[in-house]
Amino acid sequence: MTGRFWLFKTDPEDFSLDDLKKSAAQTTGWSGVRNYQARNFLRDEIKTGDEVFFYHSSSDSPSVVAVCEIVKEGYADETQFIKTDLHFDPKAKPENPVWFQVDIKLIKELDNPVSLQKMKENKKLKDLLLLKRGNRLSVMPINENERNEILLMSES
Repeated sequence: MTGRFWLFKTDPEDFSLDDLKKSAAQTTGWSGVRNYQARNFLRDEIKTGDEVFFYHSSSDSPSVVAVCEIVKEGYADETQFIKTDLHFDPKAKPENPVWFQVDIKLIKELDNPVSLQKMKENKKLKDLLLLKRGNRLSVMPINENERNEILLMSES
């Protein structure tokens, strides 16, 4: 893997690591993102080969649980066009999509998930966007030092 590093948050009740593991080729489209800043990352900045931390939010112990790789760059999120879908957007048109997604592939499940609490306690992660008050982004960049520290934490 090369390039940039990202953290993707998911509610395990909606889509969990187990769901990803059961997906064909352990690959899935990351759809349903409805925040403009996160959309811009998906559309403009996330590239094939970038590394992604798969993060379970809204759980008993929110944690980074796996490492994934971007295998397809931003393309139109089809859920925006499906009237019966929770993520339908009446403003979106196939010729002018509003929302985008990428495809991710599971690389490895972490033997020791890294909890939100442990990240909060680690001074080396004090600038991690995930830990910033009021941050609600489901897709966010992380830097190489943060990435390395989280991987190191997953080894202990």
